[in-house]
Amino acid sequence: MEFIKDLKFDEKGLIPAVAQDAVSGEILMLAYMNEESIKQTIETGHAVYFSRSRQELWEKGATSGNIQNVVDMYVDCDRDAIVLKVNQTGNACHTNNHSCFFRKVANGKLIEIPTGLAARPGILYDVYNVIVDRVKNPKEGSYTNYLFEKGIDKMLKKVGEEAAEVIIASKNYVKSEVQYETADLLYHLSVVLVEQGLTWDDIFIELQKRYK
Repeated sequence: MEFIKDLKFDEKGLIPAVAQDAVSGEILMLAYMNEESIKQTIETGHAVYFSRSRQELWEKGATSGNIQNVVDMYVDCDRDAIVLKVNQTGNACHTNNHSCFFRKVANGKLIEIPTGLAARPGILYDVYNVIVDRVKNPKEGSYTNYLFEKGIDKMLKKVGEEAAEVIIASKNYVKSEVQYETADLLYHLSVVLVEQGLTWDDIFIELQKRYK
């Protein structure tokens, strides 16, 4: 970990660290790290920070279960700030918001905005992240793990079934059923994307190529 000696810590031996969702790019939180927390983060693969109020190391989610699996670590041009690309389990903020940055400045005032699961397009990323986590950390009784155990044929069968349900609901003009079945279809498509090593960003990029 030779790079640590090149970092510019402040007079208290700390460096700011921003946690960012590895898939959606959403900024989740700001915390601080010292040399030891950086080492532990790299060694364990989980985000470990330094609490300025308690003056001790703390692993994100150690008590709440809202752990951050670190995918990548970046250092800025001045080597005095860090960005952690993470897969967030649960919510990052102690207020139970997915992101700590749930207040936006609008017309000189602060307004609360939806984040994570509550953010409209972001739900696809959050569902995707949960699927990825289930693959890495299987959970007893998980339907997602059941699909991966059965394999691609089962996954594709479910995609076909859910697509048919969307068709039937649409033909019957029942909006609530179209809404429900479309959500089922998008979930199963997310499972297939994970299995194929693709992300929703790959799909959005393809759509952008076609957009005129």
